[in-house]
Amino acid sequence: MNRINKSTLEFLSDLKRHNDRDWFIKNRKRYEEAKANYESFVQALIDEISSFDPILKGLEVKSCTYRINRDIRFSNDKTLYKTHMGAFIVRGGKKNGDRFAGYYFHVEPGGNSMIAGGAYIPPKPWLTAIREKIDEQGDKFVKIIKQKDFTGYFGEIEGEKLKTAPKGYPKDHPYVEFLKLKSFLAAKIISDRDVLGERCFDLVISASRAMKPLNDFLNDY
Repeated sequence: MNRINKSTLEFLSDLKRHNDRDWFIKNRKRYEEAKANYESFVQALIDEISSFDPILKGLEVKSCTYRINRDIRFSNDKTLYKTHMGAFIVRGGKKNGDRFAGYYFHVEPGGNSMIAGGAYIPPKPWLTAIREKIDEQGDKFVKIIKQKDFTGYFGEIEGEKLKTAPKGYPKDHPYVEFLKLKSFLAAKIISDRDVLGERCFDLVISASRAMKPLNDFLNDY
């Protein structure tokens, strides 16, 4: 059975309290075990999601997961390590996260884990294409994000917004609130209990199925 181990969350909790190189070196074996557990879970997610999103077939976990080391070169926060594990399951791997919508699974103790997806701050050409599609097919977009399965898992679509309609669109456009969006995100926060539960895998898969129509809409450009 594909499960996130309690020891994986315990490692991340301890790392949050001891975020320094010496502690990490002493606990490297724990890290390697947590990493292996998480990556095994994510690979199983990839394999199952690809059964209903075939473009992902053959995708390997190593191209979807992120390093535990933080890039602190341009950050005021100088802590060395991330205190979560994240993977973006997307066409071609995480390097294509600025080109395609996908499925994100994030494990972080303290009730901060999440299932998410969609498009995060898409570059201008992609954002322009999404807005053009909403302009032309707004009814289809609304139908997708109002679907019972989608709202049941994710509630409403999220994302930072412009203060007014984007250039070229009237302020009274029927879908102006969606045209204002700069990201098109679906996210569900899940508890530690859910992460460690025997139904976590099924939960992520079911939520991903509900998210697929949104991803398909955003990727068709």
